Amino acid sequence: MTTAGQLLVADSKARVDEVRDEALALRRDLHAHPELGWNEVRTTEVLRQRLTEAGLSPQVLPTGTGLICDIGSGDSCIALRADIDALPVPDAVVAPHRSTVDGVAHACGHDVHTAALVGAGLVLAGMARDGLLDRRVRLIFQPAEEVMPGGALGVIAAGGLDGVRRIYGLHCDPRLDVGQVGLRVGALTAAADRILVRLTGPGGHTSRPHLTADLVYALATLVTELPAALSRRVDPRAGMSLVWGRITSGSAANAIPARGEAEGTLRCLDVNAWRLAEELIPTLAAQLAAPFGVEVDTEVTHGVPPVMNDPAAIEVFRTAVGHTLGPAAVAPTDQSLGGEDFAWYLEHVPGAMARLGVRPPGSDTAADLHTPGFNPSEDAITLGTSVLVAAALLD
Repeated sequence: MTTAGQLLVADSKARVDEVRDEALALRRDLHAHPELGWNEVRTTEVLRQRLTEAGLSPQVLPTGTGLICDIGSGDSCIALRADIDALPVPDAVVAPHRSTVDGVAHACGHDVHTAALVGAGLVLAGMARDGLLDRRVRLIFQPAEEVMPGGALGVIAAGGLDGVRRIYGLHCDPRLDVGQVGLRVGALTAAADRILVRLTGPGGHTSRPHLTADLVYALATLVTELPAALSRRVDPRAGMSLVWGRITSGSAANAIPARGEAEGTLRCLDVNAWRLAEELIPTLAAQLAAPFGVEVDTEVTHGVPPVMNDPAAIEVFRTAVGHTLGPAAVAPTDQSLGGEDFAWYLEHVPGAMARLGVRPPGSDTAADLHTPGFNPSEDAITLGTSVLVAAALLD
């Protein structure tokens, strides 16, 4: 790290304080008006207007939602990414900025990510106007992170990584206190796929299951035994986990239905085992259902590979956290079975994702991500802004 870089980070601290209130207000506005993946029209317009007011030239992605915005100049650039979509989860948090959209909420903290990145963009834009930014920084506001295989692929297809030398991102973590940032070299998340198994049969009367195909029994067997069969066909060190989230079949107690479905997620810590699963799961599903005389159709929708953090990028993050929050703010963090489409960027350029602590001070526990009660400490917004600015200046 150069002395010039240290001086720029020191200069940015006062600038971060200046945008604190605006970033907080933006987060609350986005939280009150959440939008699902590929439908973030209002969110995109709010971001476009504010960045334009700052003298920047944001470009809306070809998909119509999400945008890219460059600050400064240079042949290559550092990218900072935030995701902007919400989840189909109700908001149980009692606050003036509670979600106004029934059944939709920012239950994964994407509003925090976005507000922190807007704050970083305003700080960097001010430094550029004052002739203090000696590089180009790209802001990526990405849609549809929660929709497999993720909106990152659309950003990449639109040239969002053209000229990018390294990319950084933050993700809320309710297991870490606000003021802490979790860093890990190598795999941070898991691969994640969507699994859908459809069974079909002739249907029949429950008094004569021997004259038809007992589809519900077959579905129950498949749902129970497929995860177990996987555990005996894949190296246990791969950490593969198949968990069902939806099972549907039938409408009457005395009728064997002709159709049934089971849908869930496959998560895996190992990339090679993840790739094997695309052929293995349909094979095992067919074998398990065969004794019952039902037809099986299995769809494996590849989601995302694991996020693989680059060692050099993690070192930049470590230095950035140290110079903004203090060395004690760096916290170790484990690989999780969660999926994150930031991984697609890292298939093309090196970079890293850090975990931003959002657990309120004094809380022993906090509601988890993707739950109606998820309520991050808003102090994390300014801290996230500081870390993102420092990472862009110190890389």
